[in-house]
Amino acid sequence: MDAETFGLFRSTIRRFVDERLIPAEDAVEEADAVPDAIVNEMREMGLFGISVPEEYGGLGCTMSEEAALIRELTRASVVFRSVIGTTLGIGSQGIVIDGTEAQKREWLPKFASGAAIASFCLTEPEAGSDAASLRTAAVRDGDTYRITGTKRFITNATRANVFTLMARTEPDVKGAGGISAFILPADTPGITLGKPDKKMGQKGSVTTDVILDDVVVPAANIIGDVPGRGFKTAMKVLDRGRIHIAAVALGMCDRLIEMSLAYAMERKQFGDRIANFQLVQAMLADMKVDMLTTEALLQSVAAKFDAGEAVSLECSALKLHASEAVGRIADRAVQIYGGAGYMAEYKVERFYRDVRLLRIYEGTTQIQLTIIAKQMIRQAGA
Repeated sequence: MDAETFGLFRSTIRRFVDERLIPAEDAVEEADAVPDAIVNEMREMGLFGISVPEEYGGLGCTMSEEAALIRELTRASVVFRSVIGTTLGIGSQGIVIDGTEAQKREWLPKFASGAAIASFCLTEPEAGSDAASLRTAAVRDGDTYRITGTKRFITNATRANVFTLMARTEPDVKGAGGISAFILPADTPGITLGKPDKKMGQKGSVTTDVILDDVVVPAANIIGDVPGRGFKTAMKVLDRGRIHIAAVALGMCDRLIEMSLAYAMERKQFGDRIANFQLVQAMLADMKVDMLTTEALLQSVAAKFDAGEAVSLECSALKLHASEAVGRIADRAVQIYGGAGYMAEYKVERFYRDVRLLRIYEGTTQIQLTIIAKQMIRQAGA
């Protein structure tokens, strides 16, 4: 986008967050669901098409632009972002990167308009961080595959029109090499959903099991029409996904600091506002430093990504730092609020619960540390 158009769009999202999303947070928490009216407004704004190329009806945002927009959106409860998150990521980007032209023309315009919402089906009861050990099996049967297995913790499964599903198509190939990525319409016979999970936080972002019992899917629905390449497709998307999650964390940092500073300037103890107490000031300063370092690293990595540089190590470092930093900020926010911070009505306890997941999905902190170290060793030529 040109700078003026992008600035207007960003301002529109900020108003939407302030006037529509933040006032709806309590109702979403209570109902454990994002209202359909809000989802429709997000469609009308074009938020589902942020990462889809313009030639397929999307906004064609760069990674830097996407990060800036997601930062604005996640000043409100992170569950609003989850409505579009699975579509922006592997739902669309797997097809953008490795899909056939026919797959792109069939699905990308639907994703861009929000007519189709995607979910990513990788995690299983026995496969999480070790994704290459997944057991869901896809057996070739003429021009189709028959898929059987169970996927776990699948975000947006109840809302999804289509799943990007990882299944093992090459049983004789161990590890990641035998995995294919399927485009699987959610209304395909043989798919059932488990009960919605009861989670620590992020209420309103619904996750469930997706159970596949002899589900028949055309072989042409393999992304790129190349069996055995699914895991590589997922890995290509992960760099972008980790930058995206860092932007999510940064938006939450902004909101937590804003709330904490406002409370510290209003709350009085010992005849003075607590913002004047040096130990409270130290917590506020630490929060600001964590936010600024996350912001600087995000802008640097996103710019390198847009320039086509190899940034897998930097993306892991960014995701690790951002998710850990927002966790520290949320903890300090509760401390600044004191007893009020433990009470639901003040919202910081909700953010405290919500941010905890950021250190787990899109690769745990420990997985990021492993990736960084292995990349360092490889770069050193050892």
